[in-house]
Amino acid sequence: MHYNQIMKRNQKIAFLSLGIALYVVLSAFVIIPIVNRIKLDLGYIVFGIYLNTFGMPATVVGVLGCVLAELLKGGSLRIAWPIGQAFIGLTLGYLLPKTEKTWLKIAYSVVSVFIGIALIKTVIEVWMYQFPWGLKFASNSTAFVIDAAALVIGILLNRKIKIIR
Repeated sequence: MHYNQIMKRNQKIAFLSLGIALYVVLSAFVIIPIVNRIKLDLGYIVFGIYLNTFGMPATVVGVLGCVLAELLKGGSLRIAWPIGQAFIGLTLGYLLPKTEKTWLKIAYSVVSVFIGIALIKTVIEVWMYQFPWGLKFASNSTAFVIDAAALVIGILLNRKIKIIR
């Protein structure tokens, strides 16, 4: 492997590690309650920026960030969140770097977060914990709206932030 390739790889790992750290800090320690146990997850802003910049490798920012933030808050690790995050990360990590139009990036993001949080997370929680579908879907749909808004803000901010790839 050539020296420049090694440096670029190490630089990408450092940037992704920084993204994980930012996600964790914003998700675990900057808590803005919205409704019941649902909060504004500012980590999604970081997730949006990184997905738009690095593509699929940025999935690790959302998945590991989510897991570490949950563990730091002292909560139990609910597997449905990281699985929903993985879907969002892989989908948007593939689509966002290939898409030029901002409105299309926003549309992809909203649909992806809806599927990842309102659908996948709901199905897993109903299956694993026998929660009533209507109750979980309503709760996760509220979380979807809030998380999608934060992710879209990250995508819009990405145009203002220059990260060396």
